[in-house]
Amino acid sequence: MTEKDKGTWGTIKFDGPMATQGYALNKMCYSFNSAEGREEFKKDEAAYCDKFGLTPAQKEAVLKRDILELEYLGGSIYYLAKFAGLLGLNVQDLGGIQTGRTTEDFKAYLESQGRGKNNG
Repeated sequence: MTEKDKGTWGTIKFDGPMATQGYALNKMCYSFNSAEGREEFKKDEAAYCDKFGLTPAQKEAVLKRDILELEYLGGSIYYLAKFAGLLGLNVQDLGGIQTGRTTEDFKAYLESQGRGKNNG
Protein backbone atom coordinates (compact mmCIF):
# COMPACT_ATOMS: atom_id res chain seq x y z
CA MET A 1 0.00 0.00 0.00
CA THR A 2 1.42 3.38 -0.92
CA GLU A 3 1.32 6.52 1.21
CA LYS A 4 -1.24 7.89 -1.28
CA ASP A 5 -3.48 4.87 -0.68
CA LYS A 6 -3.14 5.27 3.07
CA GLY A 7 -4.23 8.89 3.04
CA THR A 8 -2.76 11.40 5.42
CA TRP A 9 0.31 10.24 7.31
CA GLY A 10 -0.29 9.97 11.00
CA THR A 11 -2.30 8.01 13.49
CA ILE A 12 -3.95 4.89 12.12
CA LYS A 13 -7.59 4.82 13.20
CA PHE A 14 -8.30 1.42 14.73
CA ASP A 15 -12.08 1.19 14.75
CA GLY A 16 -14.67 -1.54 14.31
CA PRO A 17 -14.09 -2.09 10.59
CA MET A 18 -10.32 -2.23 11.14
CA ALA A 19 -10.80 -4.72 13.97
CA THR A 20 -12.90 -6.88 11.68
CA GLN A 21 -10.33 -6.61 8.89
CA GLY A 22 -7.52 -7.58 11.24
CA TYR A 23 -9.28 -10.28 13.25
CA ALA A 24 -7.34 -13.24 11.79
CA LEU A 25 -4.04 -11.36 11.94
CA ASN A 26 -4.56 -10.34 15.55
CA LYS A 27 -5.65 -13.86 16.46
CA MET A 28 -2.45 -15.21 14.93
CA CYS A 29 -0.34 -12.67 16.82
CA TYR A 30 -2.12 -13.59 20.06
CA SER A 31 -1.08 -17.20 19.45
CA PHE A 32 2.54 -16.10 19.92
CA ASN A 33 1.84 -16.00 23.66
CA SER A 34 2.49 -19.73 23.63
CA ALA A 35 5.85 -21.32 22.96
CA GLU A 36 4.09 -23.84 20.72
CA GLY A 37 2.68 -21.07 18.53
CA ARG A 38 6.04 -19.36 18.24
CA GLU A 39 7.79 -22.61 17.30
CA GLU A 40 5.15 -23.58 14.75
CA PHE A 41 5.44 -20.14 13.13
CA LYS A 42 9.24 -20.41 12.94
CA LYS A 43 9.02 -23.83 11.26
CA ASP A 44 6.84 -22.61 8.36
CA GLU A 45 5.80 -18.97 8.50
CA ALA A 46 3.70 -19.02 5.32
CA ALA A 47 1.77 -22.12 6.41
CA TYR A 48 1.16 -20.56 9.82
CA CYS A 49 -0.31 -17.46 8.16
CA ASP A 50 -2.54 -19.72 6.07
CA LYS A 51 -3.64 -21.63 9.18
CA PHE A 52 -5.15 -18.41 10.54
CA GLY A 53 -6.63 -17.30 7.21
CA LEU A 54 -4.63 -14.12 6.67
CA THR A 55 -5.33 -12.19 3.50
CA PRO A 56 -2.63 -12.28 0.83
CA ALA A 57 -1.62 -8.70 1.74
CA GLN A 58 -1.40 -9.54 5.45
CA LYS A 59 0.61 -12.67 4.73
CA GLU A 60 3.02 -10.73 2.51
CA ALA A 61 3.49 -8.06 5.18
CA VAL A 62 4.14 -10.72 7.85
CA LEU A 63 6.73 -12.42 5.67
CA LYS A 64 8.36 -9.05 4.92
CA ARG A 65 8.30 -8.08 8.63
CA ASP A 66 6.41 -4.88 7.71
CA ILE A 67 4.88 -3.93 11.06
CA LEU A 68 3.58 -0.57 9.85
CA GLU A 69 1.83 -2.15 6.86
CA LEU A 70 0.26 -4.68 9.22
CA GLU A 71 -1.23 -1.79 11.20
CA TYR A 72 -2.80 -0.47 8.00
CA LEU A 73 -4.15 -3.97 7.33
CA GLY A 74 -6.04 -4.16 10.61
CA GLY A 75 -3.32 -5.16 13.04
CA SER A 76 -3.71 -3.87 16.58
CA ILE A 77 -0.41 -2.64 17.97
CA TYR A 78 -1.18 -4.58 21.16
CA TYR A 79 -1.18 -7.86 19.23
CA LEU A 80 1.50 -6.82 16.75
CA ALA A 81 3.78 -6.30 19.75
CA LYS A 82 3.68 -10.09 20.19
CA PHE A 83 4.87 -10.52 16.60
CA ALA A 84 7.50 -7.82 17.06
CA GLY A 85 8.79 -9.60 20.16
CA LEU A 86 9.11 -12.79 18.16
CA LEU A 87 11.28 -10.81 15.73
CA GLY A 88 13.45 -9.46 18.56
CA LEU A 89 12.00 -5.94 18.43
CA ASN A 90 11.14 -3.93 21.53
CA VAL A 91 8.70 -1.09 22.23
CA GLN A 92 11.24 1.58 21.28
CA ASP A 93 11.85 -0.21 17.96
CA LEU A 94 8.10 -0.12 17.28
CA GLY A 95 7.91 3.54 18.24
CA GLY A 96 10.64 4.29 15.75
CA ILE A 97 8.87 2.33 13.03
CA GLN A 98 5.58 4.11 13.71
CA THR A 99 7.14 7.57 13.64
CA GLY A 100 9.59 7.08 10.80
CA ARG A 101 12.60 7.37 13.09
CA THR A 102 15.46 5.07 13.92
CA THR A 103 15.24 3.43 17.31
CA GLU A 104 18.00 5.69 18.62
CA ASP A 105 16.26 8.80 17.28
CA PHE A 106 13.01 7.68 18.87
CA LYS A 107 14.73 7.12 22.22
CA ALA A 108 16.33 10.57 21.99
CA TYR A 109 12.92 12.06 21.20
CA LEU A 110 11.41 10.40 24.28
CA GLU A 111 14.22 11.68 26.45
CA SER A 112 13.77 15.20 25.04
CA GLN A 113 10.11 15.04 26.08
CA GLY A 114 10.96 14.11 29.67
CA ARG A 115 10.30 10.42 29.18
CA GLY A 116 13.85 9.23 29.58
CA LYS A 117 15.61 6.87 31.94
CA ASN A 118 15.24 9.04 35.04
CA ASN A 119 11.52 9.72 34.75
CA GLY A 120 9.64 6.82 36.02
